[in-house]
Amino acid sequence: MIIGLGTDLCDSTRIAKTLETYGERFINKLYTKSEQQAVERRPHKRAAGYALRFAAKEACAKALGTGFRKGVYWIDIELSNDELGKPELTLTNGAYARMLELTPPNMKPQINITLTDEDPTAQAIVIISAVPA
Repeated sequence: MIIGLGTDLCDSTRIAKTLETYGERFINKLYTKSEQQAVERRPHKRAAGYALRFAAKEACAKALGTGFRKGVYWIDIELSNDELGKPELTLTNGAYARMLELTPPNMKPQINITLTDEDPTAQAIVIISAVPA
């Protein structure tokens, strides 16, 4: 059963301007250390890497039904990849608590995410489902 759906588009040129203006302050507020390391390994695609993660976090916040309010913070949503490269979202703190609020009894949450980018646009779609525990 789907309990949340979110999508977002992000323009990497906007992220590049934000990086120029706010630099580390912006990065540290929105992205986990692990996300920062992943992006900084490919400095020639820095803005695009942060834009993809921005879109993923926005889409997830929309799927949670709160946006970045009610205890859900940017840093509580982390985008990573499994060993085959498939994108995964990990929720902590307020984002994780909100996901559990949405999950019916005797069910467990499952997050599916798909990402795509065509410079300068990055897109993310997030589906949060409840599956039998």
